[in-house]
Amino acid sequence: ADNPDPWEPFNRSMYSFNEKLDEYVARPLARGYQTIMPAPVDRGITRFFANLEDVQIGLNNLLQAKFGAALSDIGRFGINSTLGILGFLDVASNMGLEKHEEDFGQTLGKWGFSSGPYLVLPVIGPSSARDAVGFAGDWVVNPIYTQIESATISWTLYGIRYVDRRADLLKASRILQSAALDPYSFVRDSYMQRRESLVVDGKMPQDEDDDFFVE
Repeated sequence: ADNPDPWEPFNRSMYSFNEKLDEYVARPLARGYQTIMPAPVDRGITRFFANLEDVQIGLNNLLQAKFGAALSDIGRFGINSTLGILGFLDVASNMGLEKHEEDFGQTLGKWGFSSGPYLVLPVIGPSSARDAVGFAGDWVVNPIYTQIESATISWTLYGIRYVDRRADLLKASRILQSAALDPYSFVRDSYMQRRESLVVDGKMPQDEDDDFFVE
């Protein structure tokens, strides 16, 4: 079988670096953020950034020829940006407009690009050769980067989003550390499986053995 992790020595060292960064910087910031931030405000901030992401999600649905989903994403962004007060309220979901999860890495997968080797990026974390390219593509269409001229404001918003997301994952990180004998391998395998599932929208092809038993 092909080795899914030919860069494992580099990846493990980068994983360790990210873990130390998380232990001494991100996790304390997330705990402090969670302590001082009222729950309704915390949820509103999470929704604000999720609303901005609907722009790139809609673009990627369009690139994947999912025109109905792309139209829904545009509708979500328009409704939540106005009636939802810049996205702090998720009015669109209550109106039946589904939240999607698409990015340029998935779009490349739809176009036939394989994931390539597993890759751990500094700060960002689990990725792959394909998804690293996809991340760069999503970065340049994100409204925080394209619509805000001030670099200070852009990086401040990125920092808030990073801490907000880390605060939402505090419980998950504790479960991972206690449940996995080798957290690195667990994260790698889970990430690669989930990404391939997202590329095919959860419709994983049956293998030949499954076909045999069905027949």
